[in-house]
Amino acid sequence: MRLEPVGAGHVDDLFAATCAESDDDLWTYRPVPRPSTRDDLAAMVEQMTSDELTVTFALVVDGAARGVATLMRVEPAHGVIEVGGVLFGRTLQRTTAATEAMHLLMRHCLDDLGYRRFEWKCDSLNEPSRRAAARLGFTYEGRFRQHLVVKGRNRDTDWFAITDADWPAIRTAHERWLDPTNFDDRGQQRTPLSR
Repeated sequence: MRLEPVGAGHVDDLFAATCAESDDDLWTYRPVPRPSTRDDLAAMVEQMTSDELTVTFALVVDGAARGVATLMRVEPAHGVIEVGGVLFGRTLQRTTAATEAMHLLMRHCLDDLGYRRFEWKCDSLNEPSRRAAARLGFTYEGRFRQHLVVKGRNRDTDWFAITDADWPAIRTAHERWLDPTNFDDRGQQRTPLSR
């Protein structure tokens, strides 16, 4: 698993991983519809790279970009940063690499950059995202009702966070889970991820 700043070189992989007609459900909670052409996705990636307030990473597994995640709402003065815009292609979902990707982002923000708070927000109806946040060690902090209008619908937003005080135990749990000895010969986990 590698995190690379997203760019034009990732478009073909990302289009293959996330933009088939059968991938409409991957885009349900995103603010934009699924790009129907490679050029539509290329324009979206170009917009990601030109946004000076965010950094979007391609999630690269075995040399191919299989998803993206964005660091946003970056507030260095307060030590707060948010991960958002998380989009995993089907070959990345529910894999060790998906957990590793989120762990690498957390480690980069909390250890390397010294942030005090790492946030995760999602549509309150997005149950897979809510489960992922809990599994990764985020603490649920509440629901902002009618927080946004997305695709013409009122969106309630659930807020989760990991603080620098939470991080050492979460980091240890992630590292223990990601250790190759935690997986059998078929790649099945021996012990589930927990703090």
